[in-house]
Amino acid sequence: MAVQQKYDFIIIGGGIFGVYAAIYLAGHRQRVCLIEKEAGMMLKASTVNQARLHGGYHYPRSVSTALMSDENKARFTEDHKPFIHFGFEQYYAIDEFNSFTDGVQFERFCNFIGIPCKPVSQHPLINFGRIESLYVTQEYSFDPVLINQYYRSKLKACSNVRICLNTRPVAAQAAGGGWEVEILNTAEGTRERISAGQVINATYAGSNAINDLFGVRNIELMHEISEIALVSSPQLGDRIGLTIMDGPFASMMPYGKSGLLSLSSVAYTHHKVSYEASPAFVCQQINLDCQPEYLANCNYCVAKPASNQKKMVAQIRQYLEDEVELNYFGSLFTIKSKLMANYIDDGRPTEIAVLNDNPRFYCIFAGKINSIYEIEKVVDLG
Repeated sequence: MAVQQKYDFIIIGGGIFGVYAAIYLAGHRQRVCLIEKEAGMMLKASTVNQARLHGGYHYPRSVSTALMSDENKARFTEDHKPFIHFGFEQYYAIDEFNSFTDGVQFERFCNFIGIPCKPVSQHPLINFGRIESLYVTQEYSFDPVLINQYYRSKLKACSNVRICLNTRPVAAQAAGGGWEVEILNTAEGTRERISAGQVINATYAGSNAINDLFGVRNIELMHEISEIALVSSPQLGDRIGLTIMDGPFASMMPYGKSGLLSLSSVAYTHHKVSYEASPAFVCQQINLDCQPEYLANCNYCVAKPASNQKKMVAQIRQYLEDEVELNYFGSLFTIKSKLMANYIDDGRPTEIAVLNDNPRFYCIFAGKINSIYEIEKVVDLG
């Protein structure tokens, strides 16, 4: 099969990191082919998250993650103002029992990385019988749906970006100073061979499957089938967020501008865990359309786990006064991945590795949306 199209870059993965990389490269007159296995862009982890614009508070045991979060926050906030919910109070609380961090340590941590936290002695909606200390902080929420619409529109306007949906690479080899890649359109059953001088792997949970295909080293990952529950509350509205630190606790905050609150729990959000290089779960024996090397969308999967929303709601209720109602709206599921090196401290650093130099092959691994700019620091524009 002859090469049909030549590009400067092939980007594999149409999540927010792949889409941003395509737009950035197109703005530097690079010809880009963006390959996405799903029928649309940004349908998995880019949407299924707590919509937190991280300021660093969440990681008192991973200063590197906290610093990177805060480093990119100002730029991301400025670039995405219409899609960010600024008008709520974000609280961080230290649990009275079994926390890995106490109030003194949390305050010291915040002072060290230069983020504001102010002690609060009372709040009419928060149960102080279960917390050691409470702090009002400065953290915002982004709207995943609105941001996705914005980037899809920007991408569509890039005349030098070809978008291949329902498409995945099935073979790759280095040739002539670049990469030759065979792609399969799963909707039409058609194959095509394309080439590019450089390849960017932005598939997140699918990173190692693509690395294997290109014959480059794996990155050490673990994977979890995860759930974000969405609730509403007449008393809280979308005006209050509360994160309980630091250990097997819970967090609730506005889900962008939707009017809903996103709810996650260290104990109950993650249903199943895989320590394999690529995500391998028992449910894949039921849904054969989802395999470690080509992952399906958990939200539409017949084998997805039963919701843990009742346990999540019961857990966060311990920290709220009795009159606060939490009404379940629905749940979102996806596969979340993190570096094995951060299993203990639960950090989420961004790693952009050059796994092959000639021809160039990059692997973007990141879990925080305000890290999208990191690609600009390493990519070779020729």
